[in-house]
Amino acid sequence: MVKTTGISSPKHPIAPHVGLRELARGFFKIGLFGFGGVGPMSRYVIVEDRKWMSEKEYAAVLGIGQILPGGNVLNAAVIIGDLARGPMGALTALAALLTMPLAIVIALALAYARFATLPQVATAIGGCASAAAGLVIGTSCKMAWRVRPGAIPVGFGLLAFLTVGPLRLSLIPCVLTLIPLSIAGVWLRHRHER
Repeated sequence: MVKTTGISSPKHPIAPHVGLRELARGFFKIGLFGFGGVGPMSRYVIVEDRKWMSEKEYAAVLGIGQILPGGNVLNAAVIIGDLARGPMGALTALAALLTMPLAIVIALALAYARFATLPQVATAIGGCASAAAGLVIGTSCKMAWRVRPGAIPVGFGLLAFLTVGPLRLSLIPCVLTLIPLSIAGVWLRHRHER
């Protein structure tokens, strides 16, 4: 694992020992066991199980994935695969991540089309949604505890939550406003600390 303040540079891949087969196995595991969303499983496999990245490096990659179009873990898989093995690594990680979820979703869609009218199915879906929300909140708290962000990132995180959550403002204007402000805030803090 390369120790850096952000994500690793192309000169120093995140995990130089990680080959295409290892990338495929890791991201296949994330896709297979990522019920309720692959976010919690992705963090577990990449940071704790495989130790490909530090908590801080993973948070940086996930943050980049979050602001790009598409799913944040899909974007992170492309970034991590590329950092480890270039374009072929990116394709391998993405394909491995999507294989099992795609097969499972097709099977579940066929089953749902057949049994959707049963009241037990609606109850089960409601329970799954609650569990998924709990997984996202739990993983976010665990990452925040380990990364220990400063006052500025926490403040902007709460501001983003309030604007998009309770205030129900549109996501795109909030992101386009808060990202430059948060970058400026962190940049000014670092400049003041020097």
